[in-house]
Amino acid sequence: MSSVAKKDRAFEIFAATPARILVALIIPTITFFVLLWSFNFMRDSRAPRIMVAIVALIVGVGGVWALYLALNHLVTQMPMRIRDSLLPYVFVGPALAVLTAYIVLPSLRTVTLSLMNRAGTEFVGLDNYIFAFTDPSMLITLRNTFLWLIIVPAFTVSLGLLIAVLVDRMSETGEKVAKTFIFLPLAISFVGASVIWRFIYFYQPPGMAQPGLLNAIVVALGGSPQGWLTIRPWNNFFLIAIMIWLQTGFAMVILSAAVKGVPGDLLDAARIDGAGEIRVFFNVIIPYVSGTILTVTTTILILVLKIFDVVFVMTSGQFQTGVVAFRMYQEAFIFRHFGRGAALATLLFIGVLPIMIRNMKSMKERR
Repeated sequence: MSSVAKKDRAFEIFAATPARILVALIIPTITFFVLLWSFNFMRDSRAPRIMVAIVALIVGVGGVWALYLALNHLVTQMPMRIRDSLLPYVFVGPALAVLTAYIVLPSLRTVTLSLMNRAGTEFVGLDNYIFAFTDPSMLITLRNTFLWLIIVPAFTVSLGLLIAVLVDRMSETGEKVAKTFIFLPLAISFVGASVIWRFIYFYQPPGMAQPGLLNAIVVALGGSPQGWLTIRPWNNFFLIAIMIWLQTGFAMVILSAAVKGVPGDLLDAARIDGAGEIRVFFNVIIPYVSGTILTVTTTILILVLKIFDVVFVMTSGQFQTGVVAFRMYQEAFIFRHFGRGAALATLLFIGVLPIMIRNMKSMKERR
């Protein structure tokens, strides 16, 4: 090896002095703790709301860039071989740090809090989880959540697939118009949709004007107005109908794209073999788009597990219409029992986790 090459290699090895590496290491460490401080500040109920918004904006936009630049500066101080190995992690480092500060650590804190008492000061073991599965009101909440999980995905996916197949046989203009009207509810927020349906279910005592659409129809047909949201347990189904109305358009759009991907030759071959349209639908179309059906179903399942807005706006959980996500909010922020609220949040996470894992496996298999 020539003397010039030896000098170049020696320079590469000793270019990054311990002092420079130490300084470069301090910068991302400080940045990380600033991010952690911002998280604690935004959780402080005494902090001014405007300051919380400003900190969230600055940290959300500038904090990630600062962390990336700090890590990149640290890596550039190291020898070439180490630099090339660490450089890919610089790009994912800020995302991992933000996920750790804002998701992983709070999740671990929630699990820990679920094993504590009301104020989070004393360890009580599994008492909060025992409450979740033994308290009579919680059993009703779990029953309602189970109904949501079964009915909403089943009806939403079924209606979405049926509409996707039917509109696929319409003219191009007719298909666009039909899809627009069916997809339109998805553009409305959950709160906005709930307000709309409150007017539909609105109740006035007999003899008074009925501004609610449903009761107006009932009275016009000679019936008596009903307090739809107070009729137990049917009021749960009236709330579930709102979610089906909202999400059918989503299922239709995704499944319509999958239905259009079914080969025409395959459909023609089935019809030539004597298969009717119903048999073609069940034996050809559904198996071909089964992967998409699974993806849409799991997406809606996760959405249903987190449902809060509809119940909050429509009934505030009264008349035995509560679900787990709403009860979690009540326990933590209304009843101020942080242990039970954390336990319900943990149960929701456990419920979502296998669905997400199954969805990721399905996506991996299709690839």
